[in-house]
Parts: sequence; C-alpha cells; structure tokens
Amino acid sequence: MSEHVIGVGVATVWAEPDAPRDVDAPAVADQPDAAAFATLSDDDRRGLHGLILTQALLGEPVRIVDERGDWCQVVLPWQPHGQDEGYPGWVRRAHVLPDATAAATEAVVATEAVVVTALIAQCIPDTGAAMDLSYGTMLPLVAGGADHAVVTLPDGRTARLPSTRVRRTGGSVNADALVSSARQFLGLRYLWGGLSGWGLDCSGLVHLVHRAHGIGVPRDAGDQLDAGRRISLDAAAPGGLYFFARPGQRAYHVGFVTSTPERRSGGELTMLHAPEGAPGDGGLVEDAPLAPHRFDTLVASAGFLPV
Repeated sequence: MSEHVIGVGVATVWAEPDAPRDVDAPAVADQPDAAAFATLSDDDRRGLHGLILTQALLGEPVRIVDERGDWCQVVLPWQPHGQDEGYPGWVRRAHVLPDATAAATEAVVATEAVVVTALIAQCIPDTGAAMDLSYGTMLPLVAGGADHAVVTLPDGRTARLPSTRVRRTGGSVNADALVSSARQFLGLRYLWGGLSGWGLDCSGLVHLVHRAHGIGVPRDAGDQLDAGRRISLDAAAPGGLYFFARPGQRAYHVGFVTSTPERRSGGELTMLHAPEGAPGDGGLVEDAPLAPHRFDTLVASAGFLPV
C-alpha cells in the first residue's frame, strides 16, 4: 500500500475497472473531461447507478491497494465510509500521481492552503495549459495577492487562481456560511456519485460543502447520520441536515435545512438538496418546501457544526 494523490481535476471512482460504458469514455480518458457526464441523456445518466461510487478532486490523497492493468484500486481517506479507512473504488492509473508527489498532500492540510469556493475556477499553471478546478479543491498556497493566489499543483508546478474564487483554509464557520456555499449549487443537475462543481448527488453536496469549510463529514447519507450530532426535528435550524430513510433501512437521502422557526411554525419545512428527480426530468439542486412524499421518510436531523 502506497500513498498517491489525484493528478487530474476530477477523477471518477468506479465500482470495477469494467464499469465504464462506451459513452463514458471522456471521463476515463488520460485527461478526463469533468463536464462529460453533463452531456449524457437522462437514461444514460441513470444508467450510472451502481457504476460510479464517488469522485475525487485534484490533490486529494489516495492509497493504492491493488492494480489491474491501467486501473488502481484505491481508498480515499478524505471520504470516510463506514468502518473503512476511506471510500474504496477503482480509478484510472493515469489519474493518479506517483508517491514522489505525495508530499504535496501534507501541505494541503496545513494552514497555508487555499480552497476553491466557486463552482468552477480556472487555474493557470506557469507551464502547460489552463485547467478548470472544482469547488472544494484544496492546494498549498505559495503566495497570496490582490488578484491571484499562487498555489503548488501536485505535480510540482506552480499556478495562479483568481483571488475572488478561493479563500485560505482555516478559521471559523457558521450555519450561514454553509448554507450560502450550498446555494451556489442551485440548478446544478444531479449526478449519481458526483462530487464536484459539474454535478453531484445528495450526500456529495453535504460532504463537499462541509469539506470546503474544514469539517470532515462521511461520504454517504447513512454514515453522515451515524456520525452527526443529533438534533430534534423541532429544533432543526438552517445549516443542519434533514435525513430520510425507509422503515428498517439506513438513510438514503439528505439535505441542508433551510427552514427558519417562523416557517416551521406555519407548517412549512424547506430543504436545499440534490434530488435525483423523476424518470425523464433529471433532478436539479433546489431549495424548496419538502415534497409530500418526503414527510413519510423524514426520520432525523443532525449537524456537524461545532457547538
């Protein structure tokens, strides 16, 4: 087992090396197209169920546990998953940098780092072509300026990011900041296993927003409920989370509470979430009153903000 880092803007993590279909070729190219899934038909997007497990962002650490041809079996320590050391899955070997660059990973969690706070930010390396980075991407900071932040890429190059689209990591966070960050995703199309500014699922939205604010949260809804600090449904406030589960099963859906006490007293519960949507319409991230069918499966509220 050795340490590596993701070396592309967004690496898709698959259930098996043979999971990608012909239509998914742009996502598994040596230089993947992060926006490729957005061009799929609704049927093809729904066909990703069970094929994609999650995604990982540039500079995110991975541990390789096995290799098969052009593929690596990895775990992702930044994405807690049940009792595992991190989320497991398969990625293209071309999407992972060798352990000689793993030192860059240590700098990402240091104080002098920046996180992308816009859905998409253009990164301009000193050498090579410009690349788009997703919200939540964290990179070591070399120097900060009024116009640009200079960062180190995992391959050792330096690059510039617009100062207006990043912020330094660290510092306090509150409910307003979480909800404000989540609102940037409004209108973005749901993507099974998605974890980027090009598309995400319900628990991916919750995980990525918390991660960008320095709060470690499990990747999946069931694990998020297990790890969160329970809050009574009557006391749930913006910045907390609503969880949904069917009888005898683990939570299958999650979203940010946006209901204020005043709205709840009038019987209206609102939530900012990434719904999968009905067949043929493709869900969009929304902040809206709970649909009638949600009340039947609303089981708990929890949160991760410091008390």
